[in-house]
Amino acid sequence: MEATIKNPMAFEPTAEQVRDTKMYLAWGLTDEEYQLIVDTIGRLPNYTEAGMFSAMWSEHCSYKKSKPVLRKFWSTNDRVLQGPGEGAGILDIGDGQAVVFKAESHNHPSAVEPYEGAATGIGGILRDIFSMGAQPIACLDSLRFGELDNPQTQHLLGGVVAGIAGYGNAIGIPTVGGEIAFDPCYQGNPLVNAMAVGILDQRAMQVGKAEGVGNSVMYVGAKTGRDGIHGATFASAEFKTDEDQNRSAVQVGDPFMEKLVMDATLKVINEHGDVVVGVQDMGAAGILSSSSEMAGKAGMGILLHLDLVPQRETNMTPYELMLSESQERMLIVVAKGHEAEVAQVFSEVELDAVVVGEVTDDGRYRLEFQGEIVADLDVEFLTSAPKQNMAEVKPAYLVNASADQYQPVVANANETFLALLAQPTIASKADLFRHYDSMVRTDTVIKPGGDAAVVRVRGTKKALAMTTDVNSRYVYLDPYNGGKMAVAEAARNIVATGALPIGITDCLNFGNPDDPEIYWTFDQACTGVNDLAKKLDTPIISGNVSLYNETNGEPIYPTPMIGMVGLHEDNKNITTIAYKQAGDAVYLVGDFQAAFNGSELQKLETGKIAGQLLEFNDDIELASQKLVLEAIQAGLLASAHDVAEGGVAVAAAEAAFGTKFGIELTADVPAAMLFAEGQAQFIVSVPAEQVSAFEALSGAQVQRLGTVTAVENIKISANDQAIDLTKAEAEAKYTGAISWLLNK
Repeated sequence: MEATIKNPMAFEPTAEQVRDTKMYLAWGLTDEEYQLIVDTIGRLPNYTEAGMFSAMWSEHCSYKKSKPVLRKFWSTNDRVLQGPGEGAGILDIGDGQAVVFKAESHNHPSAVEPYEGAATGIGGILRDIFSMGAQPIACLDSLRFGELDNPQTQHLLGGVVAGIAGYGNAIGIPTVGGEIAFDPCYQGNPLVNAMAVGILDQRAMQVGKAEGVGNSVMYVGAKTGRDGIHGATFASAEFKTDEDQNRSAVQVGDPFMEKLVMDATLKVINEHGDVVVGVQDMGAAGILSSSSEMAGKAGMGILLHLDLVPQRETNMTPYELMLSESQERMLIVVAKGHEAEVAQVFSEVELDAVVVGEVTDDGRYRLEFQGEIVADLDVEFLTSAPKQNMAEVKPAYLVNASADQYQPVVANANETFLALLAQPTIASKADLFRHYDSMVRTDTVIKPGGDAAVVRVRGTKKALAMTTDVNSRYVYLDPYNGGKMAVAEAARNIVATGALPIGITDCLNFGNPDDPEIYWTFDQACTGVNDLAKKLDTPIISGNVSLYNETNGEPIYPTPMIGMVGLHEDNKNITTIAYKQAGDAVYLVGDFQAAFNGSELQKLETGKIAGQLLEFNDDIELASQKLVLEAIQAGLLASAHDVAEGGVAVAAAEAAFGTKFGIELTADVPAAMLFAEGQAQFIVSVPAEQVSAFEALSGAQVQRLGTVTAVENIKISANDQAIDLTKAEAEAKYTGAISWLLNK
C-alpha cells in the first residue's frame, strides 16, 4: 500500500483536516474506531474513505452492537433454503417453489418526510425480494404513531399511508395487510416497518456475491443523485427536536422506474441466469454497501470506475457517488463476455445498464476517479466493523414492577365496550387501508382486515398466509414474555386462516443500545422471540434491526415486530373471521385470564400501562393453535378469529361486523373479564352439524359461549352485568372512530 492516496476533489477536506476537526464523529465513527482505521491501513483515511467507513461501520449496515444478540436466532430447518445474510430469506414450499420474504424499517426517514420515507421503504423491501430472483406478490406494513388526536400524528399518519399506497399501487404489488397502533412514546419517533413476500422457482435463486476474477460489475436502473447521502448513519442516531433533521438523508422514490427495474431484473435472471453471477439491491449506503458486501461474501476484491456511474447531477464527487442512496438501482455481477446480452434487456426499457467495475482476486476495494485511485482498502476490514460487547442492566421500572394485576372498574359494560371499540389501536383501520390496492394481480383471497392476509400461489392449490404483529406494551412490561407473545399472536393470526406457520422475519425497533437498560430489554425480547420460534418450528430467516428510536432521550416502547408466513397446502381450508350463518355455535378456545396489565382497558381507564404480565405458557399456546388448525383442516369450523386487544368481547363482536348476523353469548365471569387480554385464545364458530365432532376433538380446551343469531344485536352476558347493544351502534363506533378523530 502506498503511503498516500489521492484526495478526490481539491475542495474537499484533506485527510489531515478530517483528523484534526474530527468530522468523522458527526458521521457516527468514534475516536477509537477512527484510530483503529489509521493503525490498520497505515495512513490517514482521506475524506471519501472516512465517509465509507462511517457508513459501513454504522449500526444500520454492520449490526456491530446487535450481532451478539442476533447470533442467538435459530434459522435452520428442513424448509430453509436461504437464511440471514442475503437480501431476503427463502423457504421451500414444495413442487420446486419457494417463498421469499423480508421486513425492513424506514423509521427515521418517515419521521422527517413521511410520504417519501414510507414510499422508499416499500421500494427498498421490494428490491430485496426480486434481487433473490423472486416475483414480489404482496406487501404488508406495521406502523406505530403517537396519539391520534395530536396534529403531528395526523400529519405523519396521512403522509405514511399515502406513501405506502402511492408506491405500492403504482408498481402493481398489492398491499394486503398490516397493523397500526398508537401510543405516546412514538410521538417523536414513529415506526414504519414494511414487509414484502415473493414467489420463486428454486432453479432461479440468486445471491449477492461478486465471484469470478475478471467478471463485470454492472450498474442497472436509475441514475445516481445526491439524495439519501449518509442515510445509514442517519438511521443510527436518535432525534433531537432542537436540531434541524437531515432531510438530505431521505431518498426520493419513483415506483414507475422501479417497475421497469423489477421486470428487467427478473427477465435477466430467468432468461440469462447462466451468466448472472450475483445480484444485490443498492440499499443503505448505496453502491458502497452492495459492492463491498458482494465482494466480501465471495472473498474477492473489486475495482470500480466511478466516472462510469450514471449520474443525474453534475460534478458529483466520489464521496457523494459512494454514499448516495438514490432509489431503483441494482448491481449485477455478470460473467465476462456476456455484458451485452444483459445490457440489452435493460436498454429495451430505456434503463441504464453500464459496466462500472470488475471482480479482482486481491481482496482490495479500490475506486478509480478521473484517472486516479481515490480509495484503496481491504474489503474484509471495510465490511467488518469491530463488534462491541454492550453492558446490560435490568431496567429499574421492571425491578420495582408490581406483580398485582390491575383491577378495572367496569360500572357499565355497554359504555366500556363502546369506548374500547373506539380506541384507535382497536378501531377499524378500513378508512386507512382503503387507500391500498389489495387486489392487483388478482390473487388476494383475504384482504386487509383479516387476522392474516392470504394470497394464492398461481397454478397450484396452495396459498400463503402472511401477517405482521407485535404488542409493544407487553414487551415494555415484560421483554422476555412480551417477545414470546409477539410470535404467538402472529402465529395465531396465521392459524386462524387455516395455514401452518412456517417462518419469521422481523424488524427489531428499540432505543439507544448504549443504554444498558435498553440493551438488556433488546436481549431479553429477542430471547423470547427465539425461544417460541423454535417451539413453533418457524425459523427466523431474515430481518432488520432499527436502534436509536428515541427523541430527546425518550425511547419508544421496545417493538420487535414479527412478520410471519404460513402455508396452505390446499386453499379449500382458507378460513375467515366472519360468522357464516345463524345457529352456528360460538366457542372460546382457551380460558378466560385476568390479564389486565398492559391492556387497552388499563390504558383507557388510567391513561397508562403498568405492572407485571401473567406468565406466558408455551404448552397451552401451542395446544390452542394445534386444535384450531386441526379443526379447520377437518372441516369443523365456519370461522376463526384470534383474541387480542380488547379481549373476548371485542373479538366476538368483530366476527359479526360486516355480516348480517348478531351474537348471543354467556360467560360465567365478571363483565371486566370480557375485556381481559389473555393469551392462547380464539373465538370460533361451528356449524350445528359439526358440534359433536368439534367437542370430541377439543375436550376441555374450549367452552361454548353461545350462538350466532339472525337478529343483529351484540349480547354478551357476564355473571354481574351484560353487553346488550344493537350491532349497528357498536359497529358505528368501531368503523367510525378513526375518521372522527382525524376530522374533528
